[in-house]
Amino acid sequence: MTTPRYRDFGTGGLEEAAPLSFKLHGDTFNCRPAVQGKVMLELISKSDESKPAETAQMVFDFFGKVLLPEDNTRFQALIESPDTIVKMETLGDIVAWLVEEYSRRPMPGPEVSSTGA
Repeated sequence: MTTPRYRDFGTGGLEEAAPLSFKLHGDTFNCRPAVQGKVMLELISKSDESKPAETAQMVFDFFGKVLLPEDNTRFQALIESPDTIVKMETLGDIVAWLVEEYSRRPMPGPEVSSTGA
């Protein structure tokens, strides 16, 4: 007689997720405490250095999915403002940090030399 195979994958952990926010140019932006795994998989699947336009669009879509609606409106106004510059590298840093927080895994950073420099 065989035993049926079964696994309960739980509820996804939303109830244990802490609030998530970041500050940029003096403004605080609040994000959803957790996101669908599909959002993370889409980000990975469309992050292709050979297709920069598709990757850039996914970054914009990502912010729309993780920021609370009212915060996304303010964020979009900030990154489109001709008076306040948000560098591409800064947007990349924010995305990398959010991915780390949502996946609870640090992104690989630059290697440190044996001298610690």
